[in-house]
Amino acid sequence: MSDEKKRTVCLLNDSFPPLIDGVANVVVNYAANIEARHGRALVAVPAVPGADDSAFPFPVLRYPSLDTRKLVGYVAGYPFSPETARSVHEAGTELLHVHCPMSSAILARQISEAEKLPLVMTYHTKYDIDIANAIRSKTLQEGAIRALLQNINACDEVWTVSRGAGENLRSLGFEGEYIVMENGVDMPLGSAAPEKIAAVTGAYDLPAGVPVFLFVGRLMWYKGLRIILDALAKLKAEGAAFRMVFVGDGGDGEAVRATASELGLDGVCFFTGAVRDREALRAWYSRGDLFLFPSTFDTNGLVVREAAACGTATVMIAGSCAAEGVTDGRNGFCIAENAGALAETLRRLCAAPETMARVGEAAAKELYLSWETAVDRAWERYGAVIENYRAGRYPKRSGVQDLFMRQQGELMEALGKASTLRSRMWEELRRLDQERKRISDANQQAFLESFWDDLGRYL
Repeated sequence: MSDEKKRTVCLLNDSFPPLIDGVANVVVNYAANIEARHGRALVAVPAVPGADDSAFPFPVLRYPSLDTRKLVGYVAGYPFSPETARSVHEAGTELLHVHCPMSSAILARQISEAEKLPLVMTYHTKYDIDIANAIRSKTLQEGAIRALLQNINACDEVWTVSRGAGENLRSLGFEGEYIVMENGVDMPLGSAAPEKIAAVTGAYDLPAGVPVFLFVGRLMWYKGLRIILDALAKLKAEGAAFRMVFVGDGGDGEAVRATASELGLDGVCFFTGAVRDREALRAWYSRGDLFLFPSTFDTNGLVVREAAACGTATVMIAGSCAAEGVTDGRNGFCIAENAGALAETLRRLCAAPETMARVGEAAAKELYLSWETAVDRAWERYGAVIENYRAGRYPKRSGVQDLFMRQQGELMEALGKASTLRSRMWEELRRLDQERKRISDANQQAFLESFWDDLGRYL
């Protein structure tokens, strides 16, 4: 057990604070729980100008990047970093766990080849939708997906955050096996304190006794936001009393706000912008009577479990990844993917607040999964992966791209050794120079002879 506690795992991803998204939050929680409960975690992510990693209870390795935040909201990692590979080696890393099949996966593959380390990939997101939104050309979309699949196929073990995420991966052409390894929630069970709720939500017109509907996440149309707005417009036209709060921001935020106004939802629909403080976010979950999440894009629906932690039930699309493990009317509400179905459910629940409360309590009991439990499961599986890798149970990577990654890994390893040697040489030069300053002129000649003898070890 003592040896297991010393195990070091390197987590790699393309996003990390101060750039926040769901996967960045996952990596933070993985690393924090590994450090607190199991062993040691390194996090390797692209450099972000102005980032301060000093508050994290684990080391963060920043590799070079291009600042493309104005174009896509993220930096673009340059995944050829001998310094990162050297740090991974010096830390005694035993396993690499990558959370994005793009730049960080390329870096992970090189390190894996150079250091002979097992490589695990977690598939979090439906990248085909992201790629389709970013690239218009069908040919380029197909090429981008092929590149992602090459990175995924190169991993020794593939995890998905839900069964639906695994099936999405299969639809892209993945033919290997995958393991479902669910993400956890970093919020404790139970509502936020009343005074905290009042402080966070008090600036908004949320009358007592009027149902408050809530959405938390990126403001992107593919999250089902049009379904929400159209359903609310129907309710308002019928004279129903409600309030709607959108917490978050995103690329479609301006269009979503404009549409809400065009539908006549001003005064009952509020946009808070991004809320990064987790306790403030917990206050919003606690203030909501019902969480609305009609998304078929998300592979895990972590926000559904966050809402459940605070005793708030969710309306979601039947058959979606977010609805896995949900029984309609018991621990959540499942509807068809259209505004009419959502409007009908909201109409019914507005007249039955006790039903919302009861289902919210069941959600807290049945859907909640703590990060401690989630990482405990992952840590146990890490041990099996390491054992399988060392026993040669995973197929050997032998493709053209694998050969390239192996060569790149060997090059990075050589560059890393050269950099280490250079650093040691300069340290020796500084030490010898300090020694020279301390000796008398009469001994200068003897010192110089000794100097060149010592320096010869590095040349």
